[in-house]
Amino acid sequence: MRHTSLRLLLIALFCASPVIAEADQRIGAGVHYWRTVDSIDDRAFDRDGLSYVITYQGGLLPLLKYQTDLQIFPKTFAGSEKTVYAPQVLGIVGHWIYAGAGIGILYADGSFADRPFYLLRAGLDLPILPRLRLDINANYHFSEWKGINEIADDIESDTITFGAALRLVF
Repeated sequence: MRHTSLRLLLIALFCASPVIAEADQRIGAGVHYWRTVDSIDDRAFDRDGLSYVITYQGGLLPLLKYQTDLQIFPKTFAGSEKTVYAPQVLGIVGHWIYAGAGIGILYADGSFADRPFYLLRAGLDLPILPRLRLDINANYHFSEWKGINEIADDIESDTITFGAALRLVF
């Protein structure tokens, strides 16, 4: 199951349709404030913090976009002793007001989590300059912590994030 989820995520991340290449493409970076929904008593497990995001977005149709993100969490996220990465892929519907759904997986301490997480997103995609856009979004991650490390195996909580990213259109 673990390898099947990983393969599906990698296929979605890297097998973009030729239509994407002809549409607007955007690349950018941003920051997310994240917070677990439930209270967590374990002191080695941070309940909230900041993460960084590298993002790519391609258009499929006028109101349909494809997006890949790499969210980078600091040490101590999920009780990890190293930086934690979360590659994600989303389908986005809308223009400057949008909604999306996606899938991702956590990578920590040299291995992937046992299961992927799923996410819902709502946001605003605002033009700043002709080739620069500001994306402000809220996300709900249906988190699966098992398999990241021993501390996270005992934690059960989804995560809410609020993010902002600047994207260059090319």
